[in-house]
Amino acid sequence: MRKISYRPIYNRKNQLNVEGKALLQIEAYLERRKVYFSTHIYLTPDQWDDRKKLIKQHPNAEALNYKVREFIFALEEKELSIWRDGRSITLQGLKDEFHSKTTRSFLSFAKDDIISSQAKESTKRNRLTTYMLLSKFRSHIEFKDLNPRLVYDFERFLFENQFKTNTVAKHMKHFKAFVNSAINKGYIDLNDYPFRRYHIKMSETKHTFLLPEELEKLENMELAGRRQSLSQSLDAFLFCCYTGLRYSDFINLSEKNIVTIDKRPWLVFNTVKTGAEVKLPLTFLFEGKAWKLLRKHKGHLSDFFSIKPNSTVNKELIRIGKIAGIEKHFSFHSARHTNATLLIYKGANIMTVQKLLGHRNVTTTQIYSEVMGSTIIKDLKKCAKW
Repeated sequence: MRKISYRPIYNRKNQLNVEGKALLQIEAYLERRKVYFSTHIYLTPDQWDDRKKLIKQHPNAEALNYKVREFIFALEEKELSIWRDGRSITLQGLKDEFHSKTTRSFLSFAKDDIISSQAKESTKRNRLTTYMLLSKFRSHIEFKDLNPRLVYDFERFLFENQFKTNTVAKHMKHFKAFVNSAINKGYIDLNDYPFRRYHIKMSETKHTFLLPEELEKLENMELAGRRQSLSQSLDAFLFCCYTGLRYSDFINLSEKNIVTIDKRPWLVFNTVKTGAEVKLPLTFLFEGKAWKLLRKHKGHLSDFFSIKPNSTVNKELIRIGKIAGIEKHFSFHSARHTNATLLIYKGANIMTVQKLLGHRNVTTTQIYSEVMGSTIIKDLKKCAKW
């Protein structure tokens, strides 16, 4: 078996572009002949160590060096594939084999990229929704079609289909991620990046939370008769107001998550969204109200945690709010906002709240302290009883 040798070559043409950078390529050598493959990596002269054949003094040097190694490994895989098929190993054969992947369309690449990713299933479903919208926007998108005009046209398509600003932003982020992945895998030249001048637009999200007096109305509700069916959703909502759990975390709880630490009951679990471990002291939070609810449902906790689908519970919360005389519209996720906002109002340290909510970044938690404007504080001060 004739073996092709590979090595990275920087600035083969000895010419810098307008940004003072040159292309890094991979040279394939066989029987005194050479062919070159673009890595789509552009570097300044001081970012390349020609003796060690490594990228240096670059903010992403480690990741880029890894990409170069992966690129060479991919070429070696193609070479091995040719040999296994019983074909003669030639540089032209390697080139044809390597570039055969570009016959794929961008849409087929995006779909395969989603399916083969290591992301959670919920994340994959979200990205597949973007893929389907792209397919609806244009049934066939080639890599050569990716340009700034297409990016703006897709954004306009989303708005014309009545998607709200933040939903459009989510789909544009996914679209951008597909393009970034295609660049990393060598399908698109970085110089042709279609998102270069595009800025994803977000509108400020209004976090709905309940005031103490509104929370008290729910706590004092008596759901009898035909309204009895609402009691499980109400208790689950109140439990999450006291603990800050998301719907996804609540329905994944079991008795195993209730543990004893220093002779006191704690709720210990890993969040579905981030995988972060959260430990909640049940008898300390909100005067132990979450613990009282668990004791109320003792012996039937699996039923308590097995509530209806989120959309159904949200509809029931609308009914509950009307019965309780609460004018604002709130959803199950409002419980989390209520928990965080009231903890901060009562003086809890922002870092403590971050731990209780399972946020990886305190910036996310900071949102709740920022909503405490003068109007909100004024409203809260009316509730002196709480």
